Amino acid sequence: MPTKPKRPCSYPGCPKLTDGRFCEEHAKAEAKRYEKYDRDPAVRRRYGRAWKRIRDRYIQEHPLCELCQRDGRLTPAEEVHHKVPLSEGGTHARDNLVALCKSCHARIHAQRGDRWHRKNGDHPEG
Repeated sequence: MPTKPKRPCSYPGCPKLTDGRFCEEHAKAEAKRYEKYDRDPAVRRRYGRAWKRIRDRYIQEHPLCELCQRDGRLTPAEEVHHKVPLSEGGTHARDNLVALCKSCHARIHAQRGDRWHRKNGDHPEG
C-alpha cells in the first residue's frame, strides 16, 4: 500500500519534510511548548511519573492496538487510552485502559468531541 507523501514541517520557516506534523528537531520543542503553555495544570498533575510507569508496563504487555486487533489488523500500539477519562472519574486501573495506535486514539477523541476542549456542543473559536 502506498504511503502518503512527506510534507513540510509545520514549524514556521522550517523547510524539512516529515511524515508527521513537525520534523524530529521541532517535534520535541513543540511538545515542550504545549506542556508549558497549553496543557491544563490539573491534567499535568494527573499524568506524572506514576502514569508513565503504568503506561510503559501496559504497552509492554499489550504491544498491539486492541481495536485494530479486533478487526484483524496487526498495528503497533503507541498510546494508552482511558476508557473512562480521569476528568470523569476514571482511574489508572488496568480495566480502564486500552492500548491503541495513534489513528484509533485520535478517532476516539474526535468522536467524543473532546480533542479541542469542546464541552456541551460548543464550537471552537475560529
